Amino acid sequence: MSTTARPQIDVLIRRLDPELPLPSYAQPGDAGADLCAAADADLEPGERTVIPTGIAIALPDGYAAFVHPRSGLAARCGVALVNAPGTVDAGYRGEIKVIVVNLDPRERVSFRRGDRIAQLVIQQVEKARFHEVAELPGSARAEGGFGSTGGHAAVQ
Repeated sequence: MSTTARPQIDVLIRRLDPELPLPSYAQPGDAGADLCAAADADLEPGERTVIPTGIAIALPDGYAAFVHPRSGLAARCGVALVNAPGTVDAGYRGEIKVIVVNLDPRERVSFRRGDRIAQLVIQQVEKARFHEVAELPGSARAEGGFGSTGGHAAVQ
């Protein structure tokens, strides 16, 4: 097993709430750094809200941060992120906020200040040049979408 160090980039961070921890990786090899709630929130079944994290970042050009859900909250509480993953562009300097929804049909979910509510994944992103054409080149998939490749018993 290789112990080669992963490449790292420097990300400037402004702590808007000095009592909350900075994002951190829970385990070696984790892709996402935990984000904490900067405020309490209670969500009834079907409700959604925006929870602040108490941090703002400055990413280098060519990078973006993506706010991903925490699998434990999804499995145990039915919590999802409405726009998952949420995109934090390199030019954004405001507070990172997380849009959460309670998908449990019966139980209220409560978040307390300091709870880990999401993960921040930072990735290098490419800038595209768009070229308008009259027709696109062919492919094996063509225009098949929305389950056209099968993989589920309901798809014949």
